[in-house]
Amino acid sequence: MSHALQAAGRTDIGLVRKNNEDNFGFDLDRGIFVVCDGMGGQQAGELASKIGVDSVLEYYRRSGDETSPGEQPFAGVSRRASGLGHAIQSANAAIRAAGENNPTVAGMGSTLVAVAVEGGAYSIANVGDSRIYLIRNHHVAQLTEDHSLVMEQVRRGLMTLEEAERSKMQNVIVRAVGTEEIVEPDLADREFGSNDVLLLCSDGLSRYVKEERIAEAAELESLEEACGVLIDAAKKAGSDDNITCLLVRAQASSWTDRLFGRR
Repeated sequence: MSHALQAAGRTDIGLVRKNNEDNFGFDLDRGIFVVCDGMGGQQAGELASKIGVDSVLEYYRRSGDETSPGEQPFAGVSRRASGLGHAIQSANAAIRAAGENNPTVAGMGSTLVAVAVEGGAYSIANVGDSRIYLIRNHHVAQLTEDHSLVMEQVRRGLMTLEEAERSKMQNVIVRAVGTEEIVEPDLADREFGSNDVLLLCSDGLSRYVKEERIAEAAELESLEEACGVLIDAAKKAGSDDNITCLLVRAQASSWTDRLFGRR
């Protein structure tokens, strides 16, 4: 079953930072949604995240959902998910090239989460510690795994989740776009249920907003209002970072949606 999509996003500098190193973007016609959280300080992080978002969107605007010549599919996932993987590799190359051409931003990088939608299914991609959540029937499920130092320790049984949440090292990531010659995104395929909501967000939101609050916001009719509610909640909880959220709602499309070509 195909689904009609609604989307809204918002980014905020937050309460502490002097500049916003987060960026987001989406293309409803192509069903592509991206959030990036840059690193490298000052203009470097801001530039890296902008290049990351722009590169992913441009990949789809340039090639659609077709695999370019010479691009090999990623193992174990759909063509759709492989496309996301190649888009992230394109972003990785673009960020590295920008750093090589400008020594003042050399070494910059970015987290990246992205969703590609096709009909009633979608694929997700993740590099770093930005997150994607699924909100379904008032229940919130985290779909991505953080590529962070503390979560690696949790997965190895060397630290509890509670210890990780209190750690001063929780913002240290072990994988990013642009910092290495080769990037390995996590990729997965999923299917929509009616009225599912996806939340793509930076850690300035995910580290401070409880899942119950996320579920409440996702029930609001206006996704724009929901974004504002989530950002305000992160601020009230003391977020010390930039805050970005991108919400995508899937509704079973009617015959009029299909007749007029609405997603």
